[in-house]
Amino acid sequence: MAISPQTHVVLCWHMHQPHYRDALDGDYRLPWVYLHAIKDYADMVAHLEAFPKARVVVNFAPVLLEQLDDYGEQMRGWIRDEIPMRDPLLNLVAGATPIPPEPELRADIITACQRAFAPTMINRYAPFRELLDFALQQYIDGDLDTLRISYLSTQFFVDLLVWYHLAWLGTSVKQQDERVVRLMSRKNNFTRIDQTLLMEVMAEVVESIIPRYQALMEAGQIELSMTPYGHPIIPLMIDFDSMKEALPDAPMPRSESYPGGLERCRWHMERGREVFKEHFGVYPKGVWLSEGAVSSAALKLLDEYNVEWTASGEGVWRGSCDASKLAAPLLEYKKALYRKTEHPPYNCRLFFRDDGLSDLIGFQYKDWGASDAAGDFCRHLETISGFFSKEEGDRVITVILDGENAWEYYPDNAHHFLQALYAKLTTHPTLTMATFSDLTKSDDPATEVTMPVLKAGSWVYGTFSTWIGDRDKNAAWDLLVEAKNCYDRVVQAGSLPDDKLARATEQLAVCEGSDWFWWFGDQNPSDSVRDFDQLFRRHLVRLYQLLEKIPPQNLKNPVSHGGGDAENAGTMRRNQ
Repeated sequence: MAISPQTHVVLCWHMHQPHYRDALDGDYRLPWVYLHAIKDYADMVAHLEAFPKARVVVNFAPVLLEQLDDYGEQMRGWIRDEIPMRDPLLNLVAGATPIPPEPELRADIITACQRAFAPTMINRYAPFRELLDFALQQYIDGDLDTLRISYLSTQFFVDLLVWYHLAWLGTSVKQQDERVVRLMSRKNNFTRIDQTLLMEVMAEVVESIIPRYQALMEAGQIELSMTPYGHPIIPLMIDFDSMKEALPDAPMPRSESYPGGLERCRWHMERGREVFKEHFGVYPKGVWLSEGAVSSAALKLLDEYNVEWTASGEGVWRGSCDASKLAAPLLEYKKALYRKTEHPPYNCRLFFRDDGLSDLIGFQYKDWGASDAAGDFCRHLETISGFFSKEEGDRVITVILDGENAWEYYPDNAHHFLQALYAKLTTHPTLTMATFSDLTKSDDPATEVTMPVLKAGSWVYGTFSTWIGDRDKNAAWDLLVEAKNCYDRVVQAGSLPDDKLARATEQLAVCEGSDWFWWFGDQNPSDSVRDFDQLFRRHLVRLYQLLEKIPPQNLKNPVSHGGGDAENAGTMRRNQ
């Protein structure tokens, strides 16, 4: 009896934060690793635990795994032995650092406690909103009144910090932890005991993240995959010219190429695989190359490590279809998009996300009722499935997006939407949730498309324009190339002991991350650009120090100033 073709739905959640720890003083400059851990990473695994039949892919950047470990250890060290942590905001909420008397430092606390989307994370908590409103009254025409802020009590800032962190806790934590319920029933006057209690909650959540995902992987419910260690843009590291495949007229950096880029990509792959195995006990079968950035050379690299699958965006798919001159029936209703793809002579299989569906979750459904949004999503899936005849075999609809950045804009951290979505997908009569590895096992030629030409690009616009090709981004690449040339000279000279060279090599990997280039340019908010600009340059300075070389003077100058008003604070890009 013939088996009816299936419509597989793959949801892939990408978990990533760059290296926020300042290499010069050891402090975390931005708190996003632990804040997203207590909110998004905790909630996302809780949804999966609540729906055992849900099958998804969760992708972790190794540099994030290491930072989660570090935060867990530091938070536990404070609770157990009162060892101050290396995150200024955490030290303040824990009481490890006293509330400063200086008006400017107090203003910094007020600024930090506004870093949340007000409609969903501040305004819904009346005590938090009242505290912030009162804090903002200490400004006159946007300028700080130093006398007013000096009169605010220490207790005021303790209450503000506690409420900020309560607001950041995931909905699953707020629902399930009685300690949080007790804390949130208070309006103000939090005590040192309350601060310790909050720290215990947050430490437990952070420490539980990796074991909970590992348990679901070992139970066979989810697939875990990785990104190369420092989250570099692999095609650009291998060859700057890959940007020209989609942007032939964009200006190039002064440097013709990234020196030794292919070997650096191998280092990121090897180090990433080891970190992944240290945390999850196995090597990953799939690799989400940073930002879905692919090229033929990148697939060749993945074949070296027997990687079974990778994925990218619809823009890359379109460019590759045009270059490959695929037959018209494969392009009708975008049918080739919903197939596993091979790119001979390489063995690693490709999947391409449906940008429209992914962006609906990332940008649109936040304004919908949860049930309506989940129903609309499933209707889109059903419509796509209906384009195929029984003779055309199985199909796969791929949805990939950040696993942390969208939910802040939903009510209750998208709790109701994701619950409704998983409920509909796990009980749907014609849609089957799957992982990419599930689908690479099929040898049915009817379910696979051959793509003779793969156009290099990323999941953002199908190009590399987010990371290279304008003045500021190119200037950052030139700074990085200069540092890499210095590194190569030191390595060739053999002047560093092995332990220091190993530290310099890891520091170089941090500098090679994609996030610095993402933020440079005029489209992003100036405050965020400033933060990432300073951190990037300080990482480079530390690299020179480890190489025992004097950092160039131009590292004192900002690379970019920003000034734009990008959607979702610049953390995501829509492709529609």
